[in-house]
Amino acid sequence: MSCGNPTVESDALMPRRKKYDKTRQCVRCKLSTGNVVIRYAVYCKECFFPLITHKFRRSLEPSVNERPQGPRRTALKPAGNLLVGFSGGLGSTVLLDLVHRCYVSMDQSTMPSDGGKQHPRHEKIWKRVSVCYVEIAGAFPGMQDSSPDVETLIAQHDGVDLISLRIQDAFDPAWWQRVAGRPALSDLDFDLTTEGTSPLTLLLSYPYGRHTELHLIFNPSSSSTPLEKLQAYLASLPTATAVHSTIQNLIRLLLLHTALQTQSSHLVLGTSLTSLAMSLISGVSQGRGFNLKEEMQEEWVPSVPDPAEDVSSITKRRRYVRVIRPLRDVGRKECTLWTWWTGLRVVAAVRPPWVGARQDIGTLTHDFITGLERDYPSTVSTIVRTCAKVAPKGEVFGLCLLCARPVQHGIQEWKSRISIRTRDVPDAGEQSSAQVPAPLAPHLCYACHTTLTSKSSRPPPALYPEISRSSVAPAPVWVLSFMTDREMFQTSRMNEQDQRNTLKDFLLED
Repeated sequence: MSCGNPTVESDALMPRRKKYDKTRQCVRCKLSTGNVVIRYAVYCKECFFPLITHKFRRSLEPSVNERPQGPRRTALKPAGNLLVGFSGGLGSTVLLDLVHRCYVSMDQSTMPSDGGKQHPRHEKIWKRVSVCYVEIAGAFPGMQDSSPDVETLIAQHDGVDLISLRIQDAFDPAWWQRVAGRPALSDLDFDLTTEGTSPLTLLLSYPYGRHTELHLIFNPSSSSTPLEKLQAYLASLPTATAVHSTIQNLIRLLLLHTALQTQSSHLVLGTSLTSLAMSLISGVSQGRGFNLKEEMQEEWVPSVPDPAEDVSSITKRRRYVRVIRPLRDVGRKECTLWTWWTGLRVVAAVRPPWVGARQDIGTLTHDFITGLERDYPSTVSTIVRTCAKVAPKGEVFGLCLLCARPVQHGIQEWKSRISIRTRDVPDAGEQSSAQVPAPLAPHLCYACHTTLTSKSSRPPPALYPEISRSSVAPAPVWVLSFMTDREMFQTSRMNEQDQRNTLKDFLLED
């Protein structure tokens, strides 16, 4: 029977595909009636938990050992501790429970049966397991602080340490001094100057008209608090997508530097299969296609070595943090069932109370992938598998100052080929002592440059109505440290007399 045409014959309609393939029986034990359907496969409740645990271990344990030079070792011996990135959401809640069961409390129900109870894989792998939570309530007015709820939740897990941070710590010199062991330059700002107002440079970029020139300047008179700097930084961003992308980058780098501080060689994140597909599609749409591999799994080496690190030996490997997503084969539906059947509590699954977030590319991608997973369950895993096969072209040109990910070589040359540049030369006498700030664009990846300079035909509502948008924005505390091993040039226009004074020691007398 058809709701559109009641008189049509039932045989003329295409039968709807069943939610499961062949039978209601569990495909694993072949005995019990199934309780859940996962991508057309039926599982009972008793077989569901070993299935998720197996997927979790299969994604994590091959990356535990540092790549050995000799034969493959069966024992798991990481180079450092373990840090769990906890957001309070669904995926990170399941991740914390699995890590605690498998590697802290050593729950026998999660142990593999092969090899016997005395097998080395049944021993504790990490000497210390820490959980790092970054509170983002300071970034959105009216958002509730979830730190007390997170502290209560972590206290229920014995053998796990909690490290609580706030998003504004990215602009706190005291935090950087404590984590990195060296002082931070707190008066470094971004200068987002629009062409046409700059006295030295005019850049016309087609087809969007006016472009933006990026510089680094020093602002020694700044006395703002870290929270005020964070809000000024976010208020200077042009789009809602830029705000969301920037917050994600700040959280990621806070976690990475905390991993270095805690001597952790591995950072695990609770990104599920569904969330990973959203992140990949959203990243490609924002220009992060060159970093697809890092979005799947990343081995991050800081651009500046730790002062306490012994780098005298050439053969000794520098410290690294391996970022792993052990739930990348577990969908959001499986995570929801795990929390329901184990009685877990999700403490921070609330979207930011900002109307502008509706225009964010990440929000639109979330809605698209959610509908896709509901109607076509196998498509989400296909997206992730396809992105895993993509290999970026081009060479790496250092690390980005903002996101600390590889920068593709030749980005500036490509931008210059699609732009028309003219230079307005001022009078030499008036500009004898003027200095051009250090350029920032050559040290940014394509996505971060777009984040700072993109325009929108429909600007989002102001994130902070009481803060006026400025062309000068504070920089995170790690920006200058990333630049210590690079060369930055500042140019100044000199008159004829200054040129003679500079070259007088090299001139030959007649």
